[in-house]
Amino acid sequence: MIPEENEPAGWLRGYDGIEADIRQLREFADRLQDEVTRNYAPHLSYIADDMRARIPNPADAFVELVQFLQAHHETQTAAVEMVWGMVPATGRLADAAGLIAAKYQHSDAFSAARVADVQWAMAGPSTMASRPVPPLRDPTAPEEGPVARP
Repeated sequence: MIPEENEPAGWLRGYDGIEADIRQLREFADRLQDEVTRNYAPHLSYIADDMRARIPNPADAFVELVQFLQAHHETQTAAVEMVWGMVPATGRLADAAGLIAAKYQHSDAFSAARVADVQWAMAGPSTMASRPVPPLRDPTAPEEGPVARP
């Protein structure tokens, strides 16, 4: 008898397994890598230019504007980190799919990849180098001039 913690989730218990075509997994890995390399990464410089657009220093007495621009800068910084993190993260996914495809390419159609195999493949470093995140200017920073902070 298999212990309860080793059983699949209740809604998944009726399924025998998930079948994947290893050849298509290899093709998926190659296409994903190519898509990021050719159609995503080259556009990051244009995004950086747009994100670095100068915003005028807010008026000292307009506290709400200062608060808005602080929140805007924090949100913009988080968005840039996510956009720039997409390249290595997607590269890691493509690499993992390629590793799993390579590991199981000579096995029969019913061999099962283990969750540990996938976790191991995803834990490896990405072959796609991440680019440095562009520095963003904070319009409410002290070096930009006096700003009334609440």
